[in-house]
Amino acid sequence: MKRIDDVLANATFQEHLSRINEAETDRIYCLHGIEHLLDVARISYIINLENGLGYEKDVVYAMALLHDIGRNLEYQQGMSHHEVGGDMAYEILKKSSFDEEECQMICQAIKKHNELQAGEDEKSLNYLLYKADKLSRNCFNCKAYDSCYWEESKKNKGIIV
Repeated sequence: MKRIDDVLANATFQEHLSRINEAETDRIYCLHGIEHLLDVARISYIINLENGLGYEKDVVYAMALLHDIGRNLEYQQGMSHHEVGGDMAYEILKKSSFDEEECQMICQAIKKHNELQAGEDEKSLNYLLYKADKLSRNCFNCKAYDSCYWEESKKNKGIIV
């Protein structure tokens, strides 16, 4: 997947991922490094295949790899990582040969991956990212479970659907 290789090699992606890793060195809650991003990518793609959603593999992987890229600015400046991440992802996607429609679709999913809207289409890229992001967490095995800031309904209890 050439376009995914381009995302991974992108200097902006690498810089922000490095800064996220530095900021989370002592974090007791879920981390947002490459392991998490790849978990979300794999789970997203499995859900995509199992449900016949028809999204291209590199679209799904690009979305997952970029969905938390804004965390660096959230940590530094208090900005919403969802909103700023969608904007940051756009520039990386354009440099990685994604077309305008793909960029818009991916960035929209990134901007909305924190909450599902009422009546959200379960076949949408937004829903796919939201679900995979939550399923990627091993809350049931987390030492910080009791102090976690996530509301109880969002915690993954270890049931993979």
